[in-house]
Amino acid sequence: MNTSYRLKELSRNFCRCGVAGWCLEVIFTSLESMALHDWRLMGRTSLLMFPIYGMGALLAPIGQAVDTWLKAGPTDVPRAADRVMRHGVLYMVLIFTAEYLTGICLRAGGICPWDYSGRQMNVNGLIRLDFAPLWFLTGLLFEQITKKKGA
Repeated sequence: MNTSYRLKELSRNFCRCGVAGWCLEVIFTSLESMALHDWRLMGRTSLLMFPIYGMGALLAPIGQAVDTWLKAGPTDVPRAADRVMRHGVLYMVLIFTAEYLTGICLRAGGICPWDYSGRQMNVNGLIRLDFAPLWFLTGLLFEQITKKKGA
């Protein structure tokens, strides 16, 4: 596979993940609105979130690299449930790391669109550990939407 094709594929996947992340964030914040009895169900996001979610395009290639690294032999095929758990946990950790590091950079510039200070299980107001199941599932979703057809 040539480099030009790989870059185009990565660019398409970056856009897919960016748009999917925006949509998920709008839906999630709309549900938060419902919990506050605001029946307008106003969802919100930031343009700054697009490239952050777009980085989700890197998750599947990282998962594949880990699978290759862990493979014991040519016939070693992990059970589907094991693979889902391994990838979900890996993606969750990577998403938390990206959220924390981008949050530090954006906060330094005074433009971080999120602040979890005052919320339970927050780390420096930049990540919420109670979001672990959401990031686990989001990582697996990004893997699916970036999967090659027929793979």
